[in-house]
Amino acid sequence: MKRKFLSIVLCLLMLLSLLTLASCSDNNNPPDGSGTNSPAEETESIAILYENDVHCIVEGYSKLAAMKKELQESYAHVGVVSGGDYIQGNSLGVVSKGEYIINLMNLVGYDAVTLGNHEFDYKLDRLNELVEMMNTKPVCCNFQKVGEDTACYEPYSIVSYGDVDIAYIGITTPSTISSSAPAQFKDENGNYIYTFHSTDLYDVVQESIDSAEAQGADYVIALSHIGYAEDEIYGDLEDVETLIKNTSGFDAVLDAHSHTVIESQTIEDKDGNDVLLSSAGTKLEYIGKLTISGEKLETELIKTEEYKSTDPVVDAYIDQVYAEYSMLGERKVAFSEVDLIIKDKDGNRLVRNNETNLGDLCAEAFRNAVDADIGYINGGSLRSDIPAGDITFNNLLNVLPFNNTIVLAEISGQTIKDMLEMTMMYYPGEGGAFPHLSGLTFSFNTSIPSTVVLDEYEDFAGVSGQYKVYDIEVFNRESSTYEPLDLTKTYTIAASNYYLLEYGSGLKMLENVKILQKDGMLDVEALELYISDKLGGTVGQDYAEANANITFTDGEIVEDTEDISKEENKLASLIAALIEVICLFFELIFGAISELK
Repeated sequence: MKRKFLSIVLCLLMLLSLLTLASCSDNNNPPDGSGTNSPAEETESIAILYENDVHCIVEGYSKLAAMKKELQESYAHVGVVSGGDYIQGNSLGVVSKGEYIINLMNLVGYDAVTLGNHEFDYKLDRLNELVEMMNTKPVCCNFQKVGEDTACYEPYSIVSYGDVDIAYIGITTPSTISSSAPAQFKDENGNYIYTFHSTDLYDVVQESIDSAEAQGADYVIALSHIGYAEDEIYGDLEDVETLIKNTSGFDAVLDAHSHTVIESQTIEDKDGNDVLLSSAGTKLEYIGKLTISGEKLETELIKTEEYKSTDPVVDAYIDQVYAEYSMLGERKVAFSEVDLIIKDKDGNRLVRNNETNLGDLCAEAFRNAVDADIGYINGGSLRSDIPAGDITFNNLLNVLPFNNTIVLAEISGQTIKDMLEMTMMYYPGEGGAFPHLSGLTFSFNTSIPSTVVLDEYEDFAGVSGQYKVYDIEVFNRESSTYEPLDLTKTYTIAASNYYLLEYGSGLKMLENVKILQKDGMLDVEALELYISDKLGGTVGQDYAEANANITFTDGEIVEDTEDISKEENKLASLIAALIEVICLFFELIFGAISELK
């Protein structure tokens, strides 16, 4: 009803404007043109710029600010909103724990923002500190403390653009509960005390829609950090299309999380009404523009590279950020009682054909970050020693300089074995994929040649003969014991995007894994978090030496997991015991017969 009334008012205003113009002569305007109506006076249209998944690519904010100012010359009202994942993504975000990004967003001036999963990477205490710095507070309808009636942040905000009220509802992916430092959402007993409403997401979102409409919102727009399940990585509850189909009342959904580029798509909601869907990709490659004119909503994506204007104020702050960056990198993050190494005392590189304590530390950090069964980091990713003493953030960056992210996947026992076989194929020579592990041990026979088969692109194509890896064992977190690898069973593994998403170093067998989480924290963040939280800020004597997860042998393989599974081992033992009993029985019988004679 309110929309119809507004349309009538707008028509009357336009008619009045035309009549006024018709009654005036051009000669009445000053010669400098100052008496002409500005474009903003000629229209009541609204333009909303939107971005998502910027991940600390700070240069884009200058163009966003410039575009906002430019549109203010042709639209009566201009706003800017964000779909989340802005404070994390590279070392600029990490070194300031998000503060640089918040300051930039304040300079641009946002009308509404929501929280992505990566807003929680620095943990809740830091997030709340950043929220206090924000000129525009985030909205999120589905993050709540268990047992409380209200969400931790406002579920939505209503912003007035002249006589038009727009409600922005924030929605954060439920997978945040397990993907972004899960321990922060649990109590000391390991019980979850926070929820992102994974099981009743639609109901929670619908409540916010209904509430916003009851508050008089003319339009309801979702800032959705849910993601588009085009590759079936995200579950049904984390698919924006499914979200739209199970709710009613959205006019538009501006989506994030999956980094999908959607200029304009229409999806029917639960009641059969059309909902406009758009997503601007990632890292400000595009800036989205939603226009509202009367009751018409349209979206388009503007390629940021082709937009040349920048904002001088934002540019000046970015220059300041880069000037401070190197100094902030010297902040102390931890202390080490031991040298953490990738080289020996003579400067010879170890990590590409030997285990090291630093490799063990990183693998354990990866496993801890996403609560996986196995943690893996390749020797080629480890680029610097950390000497005993204070550890600075720059120390960590020098170790892990590539801005890789942690990926969680489900992997079969057979794929694990194939992966290990290939990562060890160049031993004793160097191999960039040489494994540093947590939660997994194995033996390696050095006396036989590798039979790994590579295709024309040097990708894994199979194993033609005997495996060199054997006696593979995986740590069982429930029993706190190592158990033989079951080739038919699935396990969870934490490794970098370079391997689990890009199949780096030729590990093409990893195409077979099921990705459970592909958008994790930076590897350097995971390392800092592990040292500060799990180790209490000190790397102690437990890391004086490498863990020896690999046992090197040069003799005959007694037991090979390629041929004998756990079940087969048990059966073989049972048969051997049965044979022994039978032999003993016949021995007793024959003994008794001999005595009778």
